[in-house]
Amino acid sequence: MIKINRADHPWNELSDNDFFNASGLYRRDLTTGKEGFTLAALLLFGKDEVIQSAIPHYKIDALVRRVDLDRYDDRENIRCNLVEAYDRLMAFIVKHLPDKFYLEGDLRISLRDKIFREIVANILIHRESMNAYPSSLIIYNDRVETKNANKPHLYGQLFPETFEPYPKNPHIAQMFTQIGRSEELGTGVRNVYKYSKAYSGSDNIQFLEEDVFIARVPLTPKYSENKKTVPRNVPTNVPRNVPRNRLNIIQELISENPKITMIEISEICDVSLKTIKRDFQVLKTNGMIKRFGSTKSGYWKVIE
Repeated sequence: MIKINRADHPWNELSDNDFFNASGLYRRDLTTGKEGFTLAALLLFGKDEVIQSAIPHYKIDALVRRVDLDRYDDRENIRCNLVEAYDRLMAFIVKHLPDKFYLEGDLRISLRDKIFREIVANILIHRESMNAYPSSLIIYNDRVETKNANKPHLYGQLFPETFEPYPKNPHIAQMFTQIGRSEELGTGVRNVYKYSKAYSGSDNIQFLEEDVFIARVPLTPKYSENKKTVPRNVPTNVPRNVPRNRLNIIQELISENPKITMIEISEICDVSLKTIKRDFQVLKTNGMIKRFGSTKSGYWKVIE
């Protein structure tokens, strides 16, 4: 993942042991003299069953509450490591929230990704993992709201002009930055404030630093209900039975996670694996995506 984000990163040349030592994820306890992997290492790269054995309360709930406000319209219960959890939460966002056409200078950027990659990274990086309060991401008609257990540095609302970044889980934060899943410390909050007005028409954002950290990002109700993603170079000769929206979603999912599998995409889109394979063939034939590397260790890339 680091190699994809930064081909010249010095960690790319390290052995596994040297990598974990250099990143602070394998350490020596100065009191007992014992060595081992840290809790951060477990949360970042651990297997599901090992994480659940060490932290039984660990989970993240992703919900949509637009029609059924007492329960949910859609739900994803996530208990995997933080790297995989990021991809699954962003896929959930892509599935349920639209993007808008937006130019920064002469470059088109994704407002949805700019905003919600920071929101998702925040609940994963800064969670107080030994607190049993579950993390959640809930999509309502008028807002997206996240909650996670927190060890507050200060109390009250955070504003970009007065916000002073404070690393609560520095090794996790550092790893997310190195693999391209978050910005440098402090820029995430500013990005949400910067792009929210253009995305939803409102800058009524809340970042509340309490024992439970709460983030609220406004949505435009009409816009959020009807997910009409602006086409991104969708080919003109798409067969009639292939919804253009699904092709857009596949491209967005690949952009977020180049190693995503067809099985994962079929589950997110709620269609058969056979259907997704046909969609991939359409995208490949039209030069919209390309496969790099082997079947096992390779990755997909969206061709702009």
